[in-house]
Amino acid sequence: MSLELDIQNPEAYTTIPAEADLLRWAQAAWSADAEAGVVVRIVNEAESQELNRTYRDKDYSTNVLSFPYDAPPIPEDDDDIEYLGDLIICLPVVEREAAEQGKTATQHWAHLLIHGLLHLQGYDHITDTEAEEMEALETALLLKLGFPDPYH
Repeated sequence: MSLELDIQNPEAYTTIPAEADLLRWAQAAWSADAEAGVVVRIVNEAESQELNRTYRDKDYSTNVLSFPYDAPPIPEDDDDIEYLGDLIICLPVVEREAAEQGKTATQHWAHLLIHGLLHLQGYDHITDTEAEEMEALETALLLKLGFPDPYH
């Protein structure tokens, strides 16, 4: 069905993709037959590092963090939109990685948004099998959106 995004940009970055693009990419990754909401917070390196240190014990800033919301299911007769969770995207890291990888920032944004949304839906890449499945799905979704394979 549909996905709603709540875009938070506390640093007032001006180089983030248009909200319509973020929504289009997010909806491509949304596979459920229900409406849902996701907070996408665009952060600086200090906030990314603090969250990564606090929740993953990794003391560095990272491109995307996914925080699924684990709540009881909403009854079918309830009109509330299911809240999937938060995606934290670090703009400076995204832009730096895109340049280092020879990609456009737009390509990398689309990939990381899809990657994060797949995490919110239960996908992971801890084992080789999980990584292969998740990367194949990311690649298929990005190709469908007109982007190249992010892993080659």
